Amino acid sequence: MIDLKKVREDIAGYKLICQKKGKHFDIDAILALDDKRKALQLEIDQTKAQQKQLAAQKDYEGAKNLKIQIQELESQHTQVDTELKSWLLKMPNTALHPEVPEGKDDSENVVVQNFWTIPQFDFQPLDHVELMKKHDMIDIERGVKLGGARSYFLKGDGMLLEQAVLQYTLKKIVERGFIPMQVPNIVNPECLQGTGYFPGGEEDAYRMERDDQRLIGTSEIPVTAYHMNEILNEDDLPKKYCGYSACYRREAGTYGKDTAGLYRVHQFQKVEQVVVLPADEKMSEQYYRQILQNSMDILADLELPHRLLQLCSGDLAIGKYNSHDLECRMPSRNAYGETHSVTAFLDFQARRLNLKYRDKDGKIQYCYTMNNTAIATPRVLIAIIENNQTADGKIRIPKVLQAYMGKEVIG
Repeated sequence: MIDLKKVREDIAGYKLICQKKGKHFDIDAILALDDKRKALQLEIDQTKAQQKQLAAQKDYEGAKNLKIQIQELESQHTQVDTELKSWLLKMPNTALHPEVPEGKDDSENVVVQNFWTIPQFDFQPLDHVELMKKHDMIDIERGVKLGGARSYFLKGDGMLLEQAVLQYTLKKIVERGFIPMQVPNIVNPECLQGTGYFPGGEEDAYRMERDDQRLIGTSEIPVTAYHMNEILNEDDLPKKYCGYSACYRREAGTYGKDTAGLYRVHQFQKVEQVVVLPADEKMSEQYYRQILQNSMDILADLELPHRLLQLCSGDLAIGKYNSHDLECRMPSRNAYGETHSVTAFLDFQARRLNLKYRDKDGKIQYCYTMNNTAIATPRVLIAIIENNQTADGKIRIPKVLQAYMGKEVIG
């Protein structure tokens, strides 16, 4: 949960952050609730001390009456504390990167730079579904028959191409010093609350009611929560992890949107970069640029036209301090589609996860965290397949993937 001490240091500044993110809270009422909690705790402590004194004086009747009073005060404190924590879990990060532009929603995100040349076809290009069906790489109809809408089978070269992309990416990220991790796909809800997905994202998560557990929507969740409730040593930081997993999202709220093809599906594969580091904004900036560059290098290796977007304030989730998206050009959409998202949180996630470290002076502090998609499939397959199609309906395989596929062309 957020640090109310930081809020109190600059109440007007925090109100402005909430306003820029489009979040509306009665900050003064929440601070008053915190004051009430503190006052009740002080009264409880003083009454307990008084009770102890009466018991020492053998005034058992007086001590008994104070015990009843303490129980009433503790009941009030629990009620106030529960209400306060409920608000704190919904409130945004106490900091916002100075480069974040102000805007109401994703329509006001800023294109920073375009990379790679958009291919110009001298023929009528096909979309990825047509191309994949042509080469027996996909079966959507049987996927829907077995799993409902947004389900699919990847077959033959479709499955092999996906694995080639994942394995190439994993190898590249590991070579850059990230520790690979195969993670649990089923986690406790505390992990989603700790990483900032709950409250607010419950409708998009698959729930296993019998055990009150959830399927992950990204390996960011278990990897960031890996050191939950731990105190690390500063000498062991930063920790650079690379999570590899299947991911599951209900896509709640997207009924009727992007229903065709592989753009928005319920199950996908992902390689995720996660960094846990000390509370050092300069170091945070350095590693933020590093993990962003890793993803940009992968897209360049895949020879995909893409662009970098700076997210505006209104498109930032509550925990995000700074965030950029990478979007790949997808000819069938005649547009760019999001394939990567990099985010810095400062201590927002660590406070919720109780993730701390002991600095060189022996002081206990909260860690900083950040993450970025290294690759996510099958969405990136749309860009690979559509941008590499030929006039005779074949699909060129990017050079870096040819060794994994054992050929240069599909078809």
